[in-house]
Amino acid sequence: MRLPQRLPQPSRRASLPDAILDSARAVILGKDRELRLALACLLARGHLLIEDLPGVGKTTLAHLLARLLGLDYARIQFTSDLLPADVIGVSVYDRAAEGFRFHPGPIFSQLVLADEINRATPKAQSALLEAMEERQVTVEGKTRPLPEPFFVIGTQNPLFQVGTFPLPESQLDRFLMRIHLGYPDAEQEKQLLAGEDRRAMVARQAPVLSNAQLLELQQRVTDIHAAPPIIDYVHAILQFTRGSERFAYGLSPRAGLGILRAAKAWALLADRDYTIPEDIQAVLSACVTHRLTGGEPGQRIGGDEVASHILNNVPLG
Repeated sequence: MRLPQRLPQPSRRASLPDAILDSARAVILGKDRELRLALACLLARGHLLIEDLPGVGKTTLAHLLARLLGLDYARIQFTSDLLPADVIGVSVYDRAAEGFRFHPGPIFSQLVLADEINRATPKAQSALLEAMEERQVTVEGKTRPLPEPFFVIGTQNPLFQVGTFPLPESQLDRFLMRIHLGYPDAEQEKQLLAGEDRRAMVARQAPVLSNAQLLELQQRVTDIHAAPPIIDYVHAILQFTRGSERFAYGLSPRAGLGILRAAKAWALLADRDYTIPEDIQAVLSACVTHRLTGGEPGQRIGGDEVASHILNNVPLG
């Protein structure tokens, strides 16, 4: 479904990112940091993993971003019987043309929600690997580009729930950020209970910007300046994780590039054209905890305390 391109004009004082966040806060209550991280992830041309219990607003957030950003939206429900062709598409014989005709799958959308991604088998999960990294898919020997912008939001249920398959490290590494929404606080939950249905509110949202404006913002992120001390700071973080006994293995160069891109996007949201150490610190937890495992084989770690451990042990310079 192609969303209408009726674009309300933000006030002169409000930047486009601010206009997006203001509209999102009216629907997703009390999650300002998570909304900013999600938008920063998109502006950094990354992909987002939302891990949490069912019913806390993961799908609502994905649909809301698609509406506000005017993006083609497709939702894929990952189940144990999902096949790669259900994601990528399939070629069907066309009698009239006397040949096979490719029917694109839902991956050929600008915003793809991979809902409950860890309920599918690793074979189905692997259908996303090339798409998320290369922004293309190869089907029957032919490479097909994906639309721009292209953004995958994966939702994941906690691994203790029945019927889940842990995402392999190669899949986790394709996600620039992982966030948790969590329960709302008491006052916001009361507002939620007494207020309008969130799905109806999402359906009424009009796009805040066009595809061209979104691509321009993404380009502005790449142009944000990162001074040599910022590069040194990110490199020191990578080196610390590789030498720490707390982690089975350290962060890769791709993780370092992701941290830097995310920090630049965070700087853009703060209306700056340069990065500061606080930008790195703001995005670090979302960018690294899903990429790190504990010293014991298979031991998953995570949370803000891991980012705090890294930042407390890595001096600014």
